[in-house]
Amino acid sequence: MIQPFFVFSDWAFFILRVVIGFLMVYHGFPKLKALSATGEEFAEMGFRPGKFWALVSGVAEFAGGIFLVAGLLTQPVALVLAAQFLVIVVKVKGFGSVKKYEYDLVLFASLLVLATVGGGALSLDGFFGLFLY
Repeated sequence: MIQPFFVFSDWAFFILRVVIGFLMVYHGFPKLKALSATGEEFAEMGFRPGKFWALVSGVAEFAGGIFLVAGLLTQPVALVLAAQFLVIVVKVKGFGSVKKYEYDLVLFASLLVLATVGGGALSLDGFFGLFLY
């Protein structure tokens, strides 16, 4: 390990958290904006009722993304989003070609890191001492 780089670990978690948070907001907003169409897509994928699961997915991504950017309740939010991406990788994309699910798998792994270590010192969790485990 390179000891001098440890001083940047808080910034690394900050960057990871903010980038994933913005990606979640970016993907969650269109789901909420076109809820009926998204609900139909979810129903076609086998999620019944489709509109309910589209709402759950959209709210989880949009609100969860905002929470990740702020670093508020990072661990439980990241755990919920990791569960969502596990469903995406296993049920929606399947284990055919890795090209189908590589992006989702990287997000899943990154969310597991945030669920494990939290938002870091540069977060509202760090400011308020909200580390759950």
